[in-house]
Amino acid sequence: MADESALIGSWKMDAWTRTSVESGETTDALGPDPIGYIAYHADGRMMATVFRRYRPEPGKDDWSQEQKAQMFDDMLAYVASYTLEEDRVIHHVDGSWNPKWAGDVSRPFKLTGDRLVISGAPGIDPRTGEEVVYRMEFTRV
Repeated sequence: MADESALIGSWKMDAWTRTSVESGETTDALGPDPIGYIAYHADGRMMATVFRRYRPEPGKDDWSQEQKAQMFDDMLAYVASYTLEEDRVIHHVDGSWNPKWAGDVSRPFKLTGDRLVISGAPGIDPRTGEEVVYRMEFTRV
């Protein structure tokens, strides 16, 4: 079982890829060089926020409905409590940018020094509905 204290802290996202289960094709989940952090706290709480680096700029009349929808698709954010089981971290989601993420989200992870990789569990891409395996790479802040 992983040492929970090694996970405590803030982690900056370095990369986030998605691999299609059907085709095997790997692409960036939110484009190259996403902006994101995940933080694990000693009280058993966590939070995650990730954004596509290049998002729409507001026009003189704010954003269109299409731009607002794109901004929703170009991010991930949620808050949760968490537990560890063997090589998995289970996020018990309290609230999320996507209500379909309510409940438990279980992900295999690997900690090596100041590197955290969360990957290995198939899931559904909320933008495409396609079954994918996400790989998120982080460096301790």
